[in-house]
Amino acid sequence: MAHVRGEIEVVNRVLVIRRIHVHYRLRAPATARETVERVHRIHAEHCPVYQSIHKAIEITTDYELEVG
Repeated sequence: MAHVRGEIEVVNRVLVIRRIHVHYRLRAPATARETVERVHRIHAEHCPVYQSIHKAIEITTDYELEVG
C-alpha cells in the first residue's frame, strides 16, 4: 500500500504541484529486507512516472517494512 502526499502552490493564480512524497507500507519476510532496501534505492530510475515528471516536481519516497 502507498500513501501519496502532494504540496501545491499558487503561481500566477494557477495551482502548481511542487512536491510529491510517496510513503510505501510493505509486508515481507525478514529475509527480504536487503532486497526491499535495494529496490527502494533504485526504483526511481526505472519508474516511468518519475522519469516523466521529476525535472518539474520534486519527488521523494520512503517506506516502512512490516516483517511478517
